[in-house]
Amino acid sequence: MKPPVIIIFCKAPRLGAVKTRLARDIGEAQALRFYRATLDATIRHARAIGVADIVLCVTPDHDAASADWPRDLARIGQGEGDLGVRMARALAGFRDRHRILIGGDIPDMRPTDLRHAMRLLHRHDAIFAPAEDGGFWLVGLAQGRQPPGFLQSVSWSTPETLAGSLATLPDAWRVGLARRLNDVDDVEDYRGVMNRR
Repeated sequence: MKPPVIIIFCKAPRLGAVKTRLARDIGEAQALRFYRATLDATIRHARAIGVADIVLCVTPDHDAASADWPRDLARIGQGEGDLGVRMARALAGFRDRHRILIGGDIPDMRPTDLRHAMRLLHRHDAIFAPAEDGGFWLVGLAQGRQPPGFLQSVSWSTPETLAGSLATLPDAWRVGLARRLNDVDDVEDYRGVMNRR
């Protein structure tokens, strides 16, 4: 059996291109520093699992070849389409094994969260890890599983995002939920993270 895959959905770390909402309050340079630090930690945590292949799924696509990324990690472009189309495409590329997809901006995520997600996939068809804002920070599919229309016609960045995503799964599927965490989109989220450090 092939090893599971952790797909890290990320943007190329460029000034003015990442954490744009947060940058309005703390400045583009500080937002970029925060993004880089969080993405680096995400990659370290994924490496700590030790049993999974790691793939960086990058936007814009041409930056997948950039020297900014660790040389030993596979990189693919996200391609065109809305967030759901791009995530579903990335997951479909590894249908032959268990796979999880995470963002690069979840500062409270730990290796234990990823290990737990992997264990859940052995007992479920799909898994999600809720985010505080009504979305999710992790989605996973078991080997061979991916229904038609997965993550399509979902309202992104709303309190109904997770519910809408769950609705794209077949009713008979076993769905597991992992730990709820918060991504960092605005200055309140950012201050919350900084106050815990």
